[in-house]
Amino acid sequence: MAAERDIDDLPRNDANYTALTPLWFLERAALTHPARASVVHGPVRYTWADTYSRCRRLASALARRSVGHGSTVAVIAPNIPAIYEAHFGVPMAGAVVNCVNIRLNAATVAFLLEHSSAEVVMVDQEFFTLAEDSLRIIADKKKGTFEQPLLIVIGDATCDPTTLQDALRKGAIDYEAFLESGDPEFAWRPPQDEWKSIALGYTSGTTSNPKGVVLHHRGAYLMSLSGALIWGMNEGAVYLWTLPMFHCNGWCYTWTLAALCGTSICLRQVSAKAIFSAIANEGVTHFCGAPVVLNTIINAPPADTILPLPRVVNVMTAGAAPPPSVLAAMSKLGFRITHTYGLSETYGPSTVCAWKPEWDRLPADERARLHARQGVRYVGLEGLDVVDPKTMTPVPADGTTMGEIVMRGNGVMKGYLKNPEANAEAFENGWFHSGDLGVRHGDGYVEVRDRAKDIIISGGENISSLEVEKAVYLHPAVLEASVVARADERWGESPCAFVTLKDAVDRSDEAALARDIMRFCREKLPGYWVPKSVVFGPLPKTATGKIKKHELRAKAKELGPVGKSRM
Repeated sequence: MAAERDIDDLPRNDANYTALTPLWFLERAALTHPARASVVHGPVRYTWADTYSRCRRLASALARRSVGHGSTVAVIAPNIPAIYEAHFGVPMAGAVVNCVNIRLNAATVAFLLEHSSAEVVMVDQEFFTLAEDSLRIIADKKKGTFEQPLLIVIGDATCDPTTLQDALRKGAIDYEAFLESGDPEFAWRPPQDEWKSIALGYTSGTTSNPKGVVLHHRGAYLMSLSGALIWGMNEGAVYLWTLPMFHCNGWCYTWTLAALCGTSICLRQVSAKAIFSAIANEGVTHFCGAPVVLNTIINAPPADTILPLPRVVNVMTAGAAPPPSVLAAMSKLGFRITHTYGLSETYGPSTVCAWKPEWDRLPADERARLHARQGVRYVGLEGLDVVDPKTMTPVPADGTTMGEIVMRGNGVMKGYLKNPEANAEAFENGWFHSGDLGVRHGDGYVEVRDRAKDIIISGGENISSLEVEKAVYLHPAVLEASVVARADERWGESPCAFVTLKDAVDRSDEAALARDIMRFCREKLPGYWVPKSVVFGPLPKTATGKIKKHELRAKAKELGPVGKSRM
């Protein structure tokens, strides 16, 4: 292929080109608004000058222990200031930050720490035992070849001090003492190459070992700014951390907030009461959450709410396809909802259901239906399509023909760490394959219909579990619902609905409730889409609020096949 011509032969130089990185956002925030609150956690309040100093101390302390380029620093912590600081301090030292899901078990965390070759483990005091057990598993496996990583325990004044004292007695380094060993004027250097890794995160690994998603500085820079643009975030936004920072680096809003000189309000444990309290007392303007968080807000007891809201609060939801009924209920409470979609491999959300002014004139149900679609690509993502995965031909924009959702551009990961087979599959034909099935509507908006593995095939016909779930959610007794395939003696498979009921619902006759839900669905769905079985109880979820469908599929298998029916 011939080189592209230009009008000149002017070269890049140090004056006109530098690698993109979100680390510069922090330096600018400290310069522009040094006294503005940067991070708030209970009684602890830091300014942007404080946060910049603390991040430089962290980078310096790591560098003095030869932790830098080629090193990985694992962080096992909920939403506290230290995990926010790690998003800057670790890459300022040249290392890669790996924020670990705190709800994983010791065996899985051990796999992550070993696979990533973590040289440092920073762990919140409440999860010190988890880190300790994980490292013990690795040590037992490696016998005499195991090198203990530097273990740093993060204290939290809102927790029982006993766990911190126990960790320190066992030889862990106190996080604040570790920072004190660093230089607040540390002369950190940005990466020379923006392709350099900034973060590592792991997929859920529900059917096999988790895959390590590697992200680069360029993508983090572009997607953190894209997140602000598509949400209309203003300078000085006050952001509530309901979304775990360990999930896709907080959808890149860790870095966005520094770019906007905003304020992070940390929330160690998420509840409707804590969310409404922060809105009232901390001036919260924005927060993110999976649909399960929105459901918690909608169904909160009146004593836990503060309504009407003191101001418009912007809410971004992603992580699972939200039922239109949930979006409509949140809007009715006065929240302004932005619906996005993405994956760990695309830095978190990478598409948005961009609102159109003409939708304001539509009935509420129709607005909610349109709003539930996954929409169009982010500003920072160059390619989004729905294609036939075998031929890579785009599907017609008819809202019914299903294909695989694929992406490409700067908002796609570098690849999976140490996993060439998975990379070859994920990047086949020059696109990132999401594994999600969807359609494209006439207006160009994309809508997810299912994960490829979640499609139910009944009598040779494909059934979208998400479409069935939307109908089940509309039943007045239903709080949460998830639909999976269950073996069926006549049809091969049929939909099985797992349902959590609202607190006020009478549970004395669950068989009658199940029949009523099926009757309700029959009025809204094709006959063969109606659940043939309904199971009541709490739904298993990941730390980010996603329902663990693999566990529900296992439960459906244990139930055995549905007996022959006429439907």
